[in-house]
Amino acid sequence: MACANTSWSEENFSCSICLDVFNSPVTTACGHNFCRTCITKFWDEQVQFKCPVCDKIFDTKPDLQVNTLFSEMAAEFRTSVQIKEQPCVEPAEVPCDVCTGTQLKAVKSCLVCLISYCQTHLEPHQRVAGLKKHRLVEPMDRLADRMCKKHDRLLDLFCQTDQVCVCQFCTEADHRSHPVVPLKEEYKVKTAQLGKIEAEVPQMIQERKQKIKEITDTVELSNKEADREIADGGHVFTALIGCVEKCRDEFNQTVKEKLKSTEKRAEDLIKELEQEVEDLTNRCSEVKQLSHTKDHLHFLQAFRSLKDPPPPRDWTTVEVCQPSYVGTLRRSLDQLEETLNMEMKKLRDAELKRVQQYEVDVTLDPDTAHPQLILSEDGKQVHDGGEEKELPDNPKRFVNQVLVLTKQSFSSGRFYFEVQVKDKTIWFLGVARESIDRKDETMFTPKNGYWALFFNKNGFILHDNPPVCLPLRAELQKVGVFVDYDEGLVSFYDVEARVCLYSATGCTFSEPLYPILSPGSPQEGKNSAPLIISPVNQTD
Repeated sequence: MACANTSWSEENFSCSICLDVFNSPVTTACGHNFCRTCITKFWDEQVQFKCPVCDKIFDTKPDLQVNTLFSEMAAEFRTSVQIKEQPCVEPAEVPCDVCTGTQLKAVKSCLVCLISYCQTHLEPHQRVAGLKKHRLVEPMDRLADRMCKKHDRLLDLFCQTDQVCVCQFCTEADHRSHPVVPLKEEYKVKTAQLGKIEAEVPQMIQERKQKIKEITDTVELSNKEADREIADGGHVFTALIGCVEKCRDEFNQTVKEKLKSTEKRAEDLIKELEQEVEDLTNRCSEVKQLSHTKDHLHFLQAFRSLKDPPPPRDWTTVEVCQPSYVGTLRRSLDQLEETLNMEMKKLRDAELKRVQQYEVDVTLDPDTAHPQLILSEDGKQVHDGGEEKELPDNPKRFVNQVLVLTKQSFSSGRFYFEVQVKDKTIWFLGVARESIDRKDETMFTPKNGYWALFFNKNGFILHDNPPVCLPLRAELQKVGVFVDYDEGLVSFYDVEARVCLYSATGCTFSEPLYPILSPGSPQEGKNSAPLIISPVNQTD
């Protein structure tokens, strides 16, 4: 068979329906060639059987046979064309949407057809008059996604106001007053932003991995601490249960011993009475027998032999009293209470030592101090001078309330500090949130941002709704303040007595907390001693 004339153009071997090289070509009676599949599908969709090229109408659907010689020539031409043109499409290139089998590189995209064409399949757009009017652009992939759904125009601009891609018509309608730039310009901006994000993401990933490790470690430590706490608590409760059981056993033993003593006395008396009853019964029998004797001599001789009766005992004064248990249970409970108090003292010591581990070094902030307050140079002491000093106006300074904050604040975790209150008759001590009102008078309540104790001659008061009043404690010298920010806990301790004065639970903290102090008015020298922030002295 002769070789195909490769000088012929693809037009000679292209189906006018699919625009591709013939596949199983057939010839109609009017002399035009088509792919068998294309012409069959075309006629299936028509009411009349006509030629797509010359519009010749056939009375019946023609029975077409494949032109074997022409089919072989078309196959050879397809092979030669594919060899001439690069058959492969690089990853960054746009493939031809028309090619079947191996796709060729697209050279143009049609904004009307929304199809990308290789050089071969682009030929009709360069030849057919109607197709020449179509707008061709550089190859684009996913061409349908690049068209404005409203105006059917290419999305080639970017609206910076709405952050969306728009077409030229959009800028004359919905986006008339919005700043728009070409896609390429916005692409450079977004690429720069993406580069920054790309550089930040690994650091963010690392930070989050570190945070995951911190959380995991915290959970692991929490589990260990919980196990240790349960074990310690188990020992304490076991010891307490042992004390209660011992107290119960001793109480039961005391009651039983009293009952046993009563039973022994009753048993001895009953035996004595039974013996007297037996003796009297025997004497009664002898007397009765003797009374029936008529022999004078025998009667008198027998009467002399009668035993003398036992010495009389006045049984009317003899009685067995029920044992008295008055005070027995109380004395047992007093002993138990003493034991429990010893255990409670041990627990209070352990609790105070535990919170003292969270000691923080805080100093008073002169920028917040009311003008009447006088601070030591090291920021550890404060007392009320009685007169207001002229100080620079400072937004952090208290104006109507004689208070001072520390320089340090805390917004997570746990912290503890101690303040010496020795020789004081009035003082105010605790923590406050950062946003408290520093210029006007307000109630020192949790609602207003204060968690603090107020002390005077009547006792302690924690201002709340309702206020919490606590009794006086003798010789109070130092107060410890412990805060667990995450748990919402504020506790106050009598350090010397190692007793918790009060714990505020269920608190809600959403901003930094500052230790807050007020030494109270001097009261003509009765309350002139300073409040002193003291280092923690953990004693065994």
